Amino acid sequence: MSHAAKQNIRNLSKDQIAEFLEGVGEKKFRLQQIWEWLWQKHAFDFQSMSNLSKPLRAQLEDAFSFPSLKINTTQYSEDGTIKVGFKTFDGHLVEGVLIPTEERITACVSSQIGCSLNCKFCATGYIEKKRNLNFDEIYDEVVLLNQLSFKHHEKKLTNIVFMGMGEPLLNYRNVLRAIERITASDGLAMSPRRITVSTAGVAKMIKQLGDDKVRFKLALSLHAANDKKRDQIMPINETNDLKSLVEALNYFYEKTENEITLEYILFDNLNDSFEDAAELIKIYRQIPADLVNIIEYNPIDFAKFKKPTEEKTTAFMEYLEKNRVNARLRRSRGKDIDAACGQLANK
Repeated sequence: MSHAAKQNIRNLSKDQIAEFLEGVGEKKFRLQQIWEWLWQKHAFDFQSMSNLSKPLRAQLEDAFSFPSLKINTTQYSEDGTIKVGFKTFDGHLVEGVLIPTEERITACVSSQIGCSLNCKFCATGYIEKKRNLNFDEIYDEVVLLNQLSFKHHEKKLTNIVFMGMGEPLLNYRNVLRAIERITASDGLAMSPRRITVSTAGVAKMIKQLGDDKVRFKLALSLHAANDKKRDQIMPINETNDLKSLVEALNYFYEKTENEITLEYILFDNLNDSFEDAAELIKIYRQIPADLVNIIEYNPIDFAKFKKPTEEKTTAFMEYLEKNRVNARLRRSRGKDIDAACGQLANK
């Protein structure tokens, strides 16, 4: 039977697996064993399910496919950041990053192979979108990065950010289903409060998150606080303007009371003046945002943006602080291995 014709075992519910086991005359307790291999002991194929009999493993292999991510490349930055190139069962490459700091270890994961949004400052935006990642592939990214965290730091992940390749809200179902498994007590059992989903701003889907009463945090990649500038660098703004995003974020907060962060990359002579800061403050005051992350721009080959001087960056930060904006300057990690924000392009 070809790979495509078999059903992916991780798409099955417990009931469906129970039904299969009954059909092949296996005992009920096997269900729990298989489920643990799939979601807690992280087998990546049927053969590693060592407490199952050989005949049962063969029957599973016969009946189902078990596509999983493999680590293809690992690059180590001098600051401790590790960039991982994952390979999918159908040969695509996608990247994830492990970012250790003193107080936390964060996994930055991807949700799509490539991206359809074409933000001008982001390397992923220059790769065409090949497909969405399936929920179990997103889960595998977290599992594999968690294993690396144990190996290098003897600690498990503390945080997960959906800030890798792709727009999470355009792969809505898979992202939510992956988070369900990551937070489930019979999965990775991580707190949803330690997960942040970052969006370039799909207003309709931000409201959907509110309706679905999700429990994770949301970050909006703002990067410009007026429509004219935002249109230039983020084409998605033409269909999801700032007014619609402000409204969507308020709706999201009203429904969930989850933390909202604004992400703002500083670009030299584009969005780094006091006037830009004033516009940013105006947006900040219209939504219940906890924090503004000011991010250093990381140059990429095919874009002409530059990062502002230290003096300009400091002045911008001071202006925000003087106006009582809770802002934090996020220094880039992993630049030397193209693992920093906006640099993920499978190289």
